[in-house]
Order: sequence, then structure tokens, then C-alpha cells
Amino acid sequence: MNYRHAFHAGNFADVVKHVTLFCLLEHLNRKPKPWCYVETHAGRGHYRLDGAEARRGAEWPDGIGRLVDRRDLPGGIGRYLAQVSALTGNQAGLRCYPGSPLLARALMRAADRAILAELQPDEARALKKVFRGDARVAVHETDGYQALKAFLPPTPRRGLVLVDPPYESSSELERLGQALTQAARRWPTGIFALWYPIKDRRELAPLMRGLVAADDAPVLVAELTVAPADNPAHMNGTGMAILRPPWRLEETLRELYPVLGRLLRRERPAATSIRRLDAGSVRATAARPQRA
Repeated sequence: MNYRHAFHAGNFADVVKHVTLFCLLEHLNRKPKPWCYVETHAGRGHYRLDGAEARRGAEWPDGIGRLVDRRDLPGGIGRYLAQVSALTGNQAGLRCYPGSPLLARALMRAADRAILAELQPDEARALKKVFRGDARVAVHETDGYQALKAFLPPTPRRGLVLVDPPYESSSELERLGQALTQAARRWPTGIFALWYPIKDRRELAPLMRGLVAADDAPVLVAELTVAPADNPAHMNGTGMAILRPPWRLEETLRELYPVLGRLLRRERPAATSIRRLDAGSVRATAARPQRA
């Protein structure tokens, strides 16, 4: 696997994904019971935006770079940005960006736990270094799909799985669907959040059918596109599919995604869509996106 997230750290898709993750974890924190956060493709946890890889990718100025100087951002967007700004290395301006594991740790309480899987040895070593000394966090150098088999259900039995694969393999979607179906059965009380890129939307139909088949509950789908979703050569948008979404999460995302759309738009207005899928609607035409 050749994928390195450092080329893409802080881009528009990261912003959308991480705001959504932040909101999910804030919803878990509304109850005093502890939770466990599981991530299948955790990366290195901390990225230099002034490093060679990020400069080569040059994607973060149209992502987190659009937000960093704003002081008027609502709700979870503002709180997410505050955590990015507080990251070690950002005291004199935006130089670093946190991966999902660091954002999750920012919301962890004393009794909460995290299980992080990363297959690439150098990325896993870097991730272990980031969390050295934190007994709440376990880092495993292992395949993320194997981690779903090995570590579910976790303790505590309340919590969230983030699945964020690189989508390099042509068989990724098939493997993903099978893994999520098995994982949802293994952890019937867990929340599952899946990030996916939007290129040609027609390619996503099997994934959506698989998500609906994974559990009896509806799936909340939140998407933001910055270009027409019909070009498989480019990432035209980003989506989060959430199995067993917490109560009122949909309401929260309906408030925040249009704001993200206005901040992250390109030449044309961005489009946002928040909808629920179930067995009766997965074959139906998606709801018309809102222009941001």
C-alpha cells in the first residue's frame, strides 16, 4: 500500500470528516458513561503542514486553511478549530494538523478508551510515539479489518468505530461491506462511522446497499461536494455514512454542513446532502443536494 495521508492532511475532506467525528464524540460525552473509540486506519496521528509531503500535496490551504483565521464559526466547527489551533506546534500559526486519533483524545475523559489500528510500520511507530504514556490508548500495528474482528466488542461496550480506508484497492468496497456487516453484528450497541470519497457517485451504490444490509437501523449519510460527482479521476466530494447515529446528530449536521459548504466551496457553490437510508430508500434517487 502506497497511500500516505500526509499528502492530503487538512484538506477539505479532512475538515468535513473531522467536524463530523468531533460532533459524534461530543454526543457520546452528553452521557456520563464511558465510551471506547476504535479506528481502523489511524495513520500517524500528527501531520506537519510545512513538511515536504504536505507542500507537495498542497491541499490544506483549501481545507483547514479556509477556517484558521475565522472567529465566527458555530458549534462543533468552532470547537474543532479550537483543538486544531491548540495543537503543539501551532502557537505561532498553523503549522500542524491532528489526525482523527488526536481529535478523539481531545474529547476523551478519564474512563474513556481508544483502540487504534495502523498497518504501515512507520506510521504505526509514529502513532505509538504520539500516545506514549497514555494508558487510555492502545495502538496496534495491524490490518484495520482484522482489528474489527480482534477488538470488537470492546470495553467499555458503548462507543464508536471510525473506518477510514485509503480506497487504493479495487476490492476495497467489497471487503469493506463484508467487514462492516460482521462488525455490526459483533458489536450490536456500537456506532459505526465510515468515511468515503465521492468521485463518480454511481460507484457508491453497492457500498450504500451493503451499509443498509449490515443492520436493521437506518444509516445517516452526510455529504459535501465541491464539484460535479461524475468524474472518477478526481475527488469531487466527501461523505460520512453513520450506522446507528446518536439522537439529534442529524439535526446537528444539518446546521453545520451548509456552513462548511460556504467555507470550502470552489469556483461554484458547494452542495450538501443529509439523508437517511433504509431498505426502502437505498434504491431511490438521492435527495436533491442543498446549495451552500
